[in-house]
Amino acid sequence: MSVHKEVKRVTTHTLQEMKERGEKIAMLTAYDYSMATILDDAGLDVLLVGDSASNVMAGHETTLPITLDQMIYHASSVVRAIKRSFVVVDLPFGSYQGNSKEALNSAIRIMKESGAHGVKLEGGAEIVDSVSRIIAAGIPVMGHLGLTPQSIYKFGTYTVRAKEEAEAEKLIQDSLLLQEAGCFSLVLEKIPAALAKIVSEKLAIPTIGIGAGGHCDGQVLVVNDMIGLTKGFHPRFLRQYINLYDGILNAAQSYIKDVKSQDFPNEKEQY
Repeated sequence: MSVHKEVKRVTTHTLQEMKERGEKIAMLTAYDYSMATILDDAGLDVLLVGDSASNVMAGHETTLPITLDQMIYHASSVVRAIKRSFVVVDLPFGSYQGNSKEALNSAIRIMKESGAHGVKLEGGAEIVDSVSRIIAAGIPVMGHLGLTPQSIYKFGTYTVRAKEEAEAEKLIQDSLLLQEAGCFSLVLEKIPAALAKIVSEKLAIPTIGIGAGGHCDGQVLVVNDMIGLTKGFHPRFLRQYINLYDGILNAAQSYIKDVKSQDFPNEKEQY
């Protein structure tokens, strides 16, 4: 008789313990049921339903156009696949900035309608009120500092952030503010590795880096980039583990060939 092994769910507590014992946290994005099933089976600690869905799923140039309803749709699809991973959902642009009551309502909708385990917000001091209010309602919040893609039009470019001392100092202060407000973790995107090291050592909560060097407590990548589904995107911080673009392209071309030559379906592939 085979004993079914109980799958232990990852929680904010698990992630905190991982930081304390020096075990790195592995995080990837996910936007749909099929992919989330594979990533959960693989043993990812955290799955981020990123507003990067705006780019990789919907073909927008920025993350700005995606709506709260669309984020909930993606998040629900991911949550249905999960047995183990901790699922975090991005609050999309315009659903939390400048109004902590709206921020709370957005976060509540995500939690209630998708079944996710936490939300992520971009920014520091300017959104701390929203963060505090969401956490007070019992919803775990992950922060996000450095390159915050929802502010792309303010930055004007996707280059490395916080190279200047003033911006670096603000990032350190913001990270401490977010920790104080009760964030369980912090994403650091495209900042110098030396700065990410300082922040990771200062904070008691885990940091997750993307283009922020090896001193963070964990790493995150956009899954479509990591598996080579996206074409022609090769930033320095990206390691591509498989080239699915060419694999799927070749499969589709073989299928076309077989259909046109009447090789498919064959005798065994019909009723």
